[in-house]
Amino acid sequence: MRSTKTNAGSPSKNKVCIALGKSLKAHRIEKDKSQEVLGFEAAVDRTYISQIERGVGNPSVLTLAHLCHALGITLADLFTPVTTSLAPDENARRANHSKAALKPPKSRLR
Repeated sequence: MRSTKTNAGSPSKNKVCIALGKSLKAHRIEKDKSQEVLGFEAAVDRTYISQIERGVGNPSVLTLAHLCHALGITLADLFTPVTTSLAPDENARRANHSKAALKPPKSRLR
């Protein structure tokens, strides 16, 4: 099974996280805000903003919404430069992933 962690213990980078991080950093710099100021305004730790900008952090949509609000942009503005997508990694599926049913389940009704 392929791990989503590197040997150093930090999450591995992927194209989407890297592109999103670059976009966040560009918007932050355009607004002339430090990571510390943005973190304070969005109620997010400065170190987490650094992780997001480096493509290491994988923020929730709610966290991204808070960051966008603090920057005065929309989520669409943040995602506009992100022009990549990823197929699911079959070897790193979550415990709650969908499973193909080989046969329909038997009815309990008789």
